Amino acid sequence: MEREFRLPWGWSVAMWTAVALVLVFLILPVIVIFPLSFSSSQYLEFPPRGWSLQWYRNYVGREDWVSATFLSLKVAVGTSILAMILGTLTAFGLTRCTFKGKNIFLAVVLSPIVMPVIIVAVAIYFFYARIGLLGSFGGLVLAHTLLATPFVVLTVMTSLQGFDRNLELAGMTLGAHPLYTFYRVTLPLIRPGVLSGALFAFVTSFDELVVALFVTSPTAVTLPRRMWEGVRLEVDPTIAAVSAILITFALMCLVFFELLQARQRSQANPRVS
Repeated sequence: MEREFRLPWGWSVAMWTAVALVLVFLILPVIVIFPLSFSSSQYLEFPPRGWSLQWYRNYVGREDWVSATFLSLKVAVGTSILAMILGTLTAFGLTRCTFKGKNIFLAVVLSPIVMPVIIVAVAIYFFYARIGLLGSFGGLVLAHTLLATPFVVLTVMTSLQGFDRNLELAGMTLGAHPLYTFYRVTLPLIRPGVLSGALFAFVTSFDELVVALFVTSPTAVTLPRRMWEGVRLEVDPTIAAVSAILITFALMCLVFFELLQARQRSQANPRVS
């Protein structure tokens, strides 16, 4: 029998201490945002001298912040829908089909993940300048879809790799059309992966700044760009209130994603009754 390896007590304490310090270093700046957002001061200072909800009221009461939020939400919804459709079809083709240059095609599809965003943004800017899409809503959705689709492809491919194709074959053997089989058999089983990819696409679009700086116009500003302008030009804690709301939203998305993953695992490994 193999003996279980254990670190000496001193090394174990040192390792866990280092892990705790790294976690504190990463999480503390995020936690500080919340007291700053409830500050009664007229500028950013920590610790706050008093507590107030004025900066949350300022956020929901200012047209520039509200319009930027709604624009980001609309772009993120459009991006998630388009990326979900394109990413699912692409993942399905890459998983089920065999053709020359498949690995090259997959590398091209996933290239927006590994390529610096600034390079993608500059390329999109010059391309949009030629075809007249700069400052348009559709152009921004397409640009964000380019960045978000690889996440959908990865999550759906993972779901399809653990999929039992005998279920599809059984449906088609009973006379079902391939499209009907996909809709009634395949899609329900890979739905958690598809929804997870759509969630990743939504968050990617909602949080994207670099492409928005190149593609949006001064009259159509997304929330990340408005926050970037607020950091550069303003000193009031409204930016902290917006950041706290976004952090809470991101945590909710994380919980929802974990629930989807748990559901997918339960469907892949059903209990034997």
